Amino acid sequence: MTSSADPHAMRRLADDLARPRQDIEAAFVAVGGRLTDGAALLNKLSKLFEALPQTLGGEQVEEASSHLRAVASRAEHLATSFAQEKSDLARLAEVVAAANSPISDLKRAVKMMGIVSVNARVTAAGIVGDSDDFEVFTTDIATLSDSASRTIQDFAQVYRQLTAEVDRATSQRARFEAAHADTLTHLGSSLGSTLVALDQQRAVALESSTETGRVSRQIVGRIGSAVMSLQVGDATRQRLEHAELALTSMAELLGGETAFDQTLPADQHETALAALAALQHQQIAATAQSFAQEVEQAEADLSALAADAGTIMARSRDFHGDERGTSSAVASLSAQLRRAVTILADFEAERAKLEIVAQAVQETVKTLLEHVAAVQEIEANMRLVSLNAAVRCAQLGPRGASLTVIATQLRELTSETVIAAEAAMARLGESSTLAGSFGTATDQGSGQIGELEEQANLALDILSTLDQALADALKRLNSDGPKVIKLLEAAAGGLSGQSAMAETLDDIAIATAALSTQAPPAQLTTELSAILASLRKTYTMEAERQIHDRLFAATSSAQSAASDESGKAEQEADLAEFML
Repeated sequence: MTSSADPHAMRRLADDLARPRQDIEAAFVAVGGRLTDGAALLNKLSKLFEALPQTLGGEQVEEASSHLRAVASRAEHLATSFAQEKSDLARLAEVVAAANSPISDLKRAVKMMGIVSVNARVTAAGIVGDSDDFEVFTTDIATLSDSASRTIQDFAQVYRQLTAEVDRATSQRARFEAAHADTLTHLGSSLGSTLVALDQQRAVALESSTETGRVSRQIVGRIGSAVMSLQVGDATRQRLEHAELALTSMAELLGGETAFDQTLPADQHETALAALAALQHQQIAATAQSFAQEVEQAEADLSALAADAGTIMARSRDFHGDERGTSSAVASLSAQLRRAVTILADFEAERAKLEIVAQAVQETVKTLLEHVAAVQEIEANMRLVSLNAAVRCAQLGPRGASLTVIATQLRELTSETVIAAEAAMARLGESSTLAGSFGTATDQGSGQIGELEEQANLALDILSTLDQALADALKRLNSDGPKVIKLLEAAAGGLSGQSAMAETLDDIAIATAALSTQAPPAQLTTELSAILASLRKTYTMEAERQIHDRLFAATSSAQSAASDESGKAEQEADLAEFML
């Protein structure tokens, strides 16, 4: 009997309870931390991918698709007009080249005028005396010839510039067409095919969203169940702490010390030990049973949660693109749009070059017309000079015959100059008309290209933002997904050895019952009743209170009834004394 009431044995049992309590507490804190971190990451990923299908099916994507269909349709129309421009440019080159022949005649006639002018000065110097006034041959003809030569040189220089500009434009267009043969046509068909792929991916995304939502809701439920299951760790810790307190307090009381502001007479030690041993046996055994059931459920919930996390991430990867999550119709369409914008910019630049050529042709023809007017003025002056020269030659008689021939040649060459200039301008006038109509068409086409490029850029901005969102989501998935699974699997693994703790607690419960061979007392002493009442106040779990009340309910009720009778008798005695 004495050994069974040994305070040291009770303290050893309290220490035995402290070790599993600490292990359970550490394990559940670690599991709870992993569950919290994993659930937070999984929640972010679920919300991220649930929102993406709405983005794919939103108004912005519809707007982008509309822009792209316009680009595809009008790109094919633009290809047809670009082919017409090729024909117009070839005709322009032919017309400008055709002016080369009359301009060559013009240059030859002016050169001959210079030679005749020199002959006129030499001849006039040989036959004219000091008293003769033949300045018309020595000065006027030379002056007009030099003026005509300078004018035609300027004319020829401007023409050479025009020819070089047209030839350069023709060569550039040829190189451009070699590099972009059927580009616009292929662009339209390629965009159309990719738009179909985008529509298909959007349909898959909407379907995937439904499944993702279902799994997400299931995960939310499992998280709630897991959190509830993990509460058994804290509940077990508190119940074991109360059992430790009870054993430690009993050891102190049996050792003659004070506990719960009470001391226990030696003659009540065995009774109190029987009561407390029975109480703690039931408390610890019930704690072990509850812990075993709840920890098994928590482990199952966490394992299922890890499996669901893997499912939702696999669904999300399928939704984004291929099985590796590295491609999507949006990414492909964005790449094609970037290429389309580059192509459209190239076409616009090429057409701008033609517009420059058209402007150059018109400006050049305008300049050449000014030169032709100067030639016509020179021709009129040359006719007056020739007429004056004929009068002077008639005054000289036979001596002026050679000068008469020279004057006649000058008139003929002057006429040839005018004819050649007008022939050249006839050709170039046609080129000016062609350039005018060509420039108008280019202005219209340039506006179309600018509009197409604007639409493509609008669509590209929208899809680039969307594709970036998809890429960010995939990056987050590849980064956080493995972390989520690892955390949840680790959380489940952290509970794998906890069921053995229930067996340890059962062993301690049996050892606690063995502290006393007596049955719990039917009547509680005042001291023991106060100790048990103080012990009950430390409980935080309803299950603890129920066990306590079941074990000591009858005793507590009888004592309460006796106390009530005693109090009633005292009240009646006091009343009788008051009446007397």
